[in-house]
Amino acid sequence: MKGDRSKAVTLWTFVTIALVMLSAPTLVVLGASFTAGNMITFPPEGLSLKWYAAIAGATDLRDAFLRSVIVATICTAISIPTGTLAGIALAKYRVRFAWGVQVYLLLPFTVPLIGSGIGLMLIFGKWGLLGQLWPVGIACAVINLPFMIWAVTASAASLDPDLELAAANCGAPPLSTFLAVTVPAVTPGIITGALLMFILALNEFLVSLLLVDARIVTLPVQIYNSIRSIITPDLAAISVVFIAVAAIAIALLDWLVGLDIFLKSK
Repeated sequence: MKGDRSKAVTLWTFVTIALVMLSAPTLVVLGASFTAGNMITFPPEGLSLKWYAAIAGATDLRDAFLRSVIVATICTAISIPTGTLAGIALAKYRVRFAWGVQVYLLLPFTVPLIGSGIGLMLIFGKWGLLGQLWPVGIACAVINLPFMIWAVTASAASLDPDLELAAANCGAPPLSTFLAVTVPAVTPGIITGALLMFILALNEFLVSLLLVDARIVTLPVQIYNSIRSIITPDLAAISVVFIAVAAIAIALLDWLVGLDIFLKSK
């Protein structure tokens, strides 16, 4: 009994330490965003919502946020059909050069983002596409597509092939079988991947910094340009908005798919 209790105490101690370390930055930013002072401090100098009112009325920040949403939407729109088809193919069929595909799926963890960003900057620059928003969305899709493929592959791997065979035996053509059986079965993976791609593109900084100019900066780049001069509480308020968007995405994931199903699929 003492041994079990000692293990439980040790485990929960480490869990508590981990939770504190992970949540501390978020709590500091959250507290600093409500400060009544003119500089970022923690604990905050009084409580006020004036910095949230300030970012709501800042045209440059609002425009930058809308650009980030456009980039994230383009990235998600490209990733859904591409990642869905690739994920299903990897889960159901023997693909030639599968080892090459596996290497590609590891690229987000093995290739420095600056390397991918510079490569895409050179390509788009040669084509005369720099300084526009839609290439940034394409670049985010190219870099983060493995996450979409992973999510769909996890759902497709649990698909019972007998369901597709039953549909075919009933006379359903391949396209109807795909749309009526396969796609609904992998919908949890599609939703998971789409939300993940949207959030990753919305928060993308380095690629946006390399591909846009001063006229059409996205919100992460706008924040970076602001902190180069002075860090004010309105930047903390913007950070809280990003945190809120991520929390909403997690809530949507739990509502549409279920976090338990998502975690089991990983």
